Amino acid sequence: MARIKGGLNAKKKHNRVLKLAKGYRGARSKQYRIAKQSVMRALATSYAGRKERKRQFRQLWIARINAAARLNGLSYSRFMYGLKLAGVDMNRKMLAEMAVNDAEGFKTLAEVAKSKLA
Repeated sequence: MARIKGGLNAKKKHNRVLKLAKGYRGARSKQYRIAKQSVMRALATSYAGRKERKRQFRQLWIARINAAARLNGLSYSRFMYGLKLAGVDMNRKMLAEMAVNDAEGFKTLAEVAKSKLA
């Protein structure tokens, strides 16, 4: 059986990593070993960042709903509990959108929540 050398596969692997490191400064984009470390870190950070973005948006929505609910005489938790008792099944993203762009609609929801709490 003939001997197969691994040079081609190694070169492909190196080129794949160096392509991902394109645009990095200095040795990070030129030398395989350093580029590999930078790419691994960048991929890990970008994965974590995608998870973090979801948390940040939820936090923003809750802050907006809380501000609008307080303008209508309710705290965030009382408002959400009132909606739950009323059977209004609306996600925080849509509630925040209403709080910013449709104050009258949000006010009616706040009234519904208040009536169920009382």
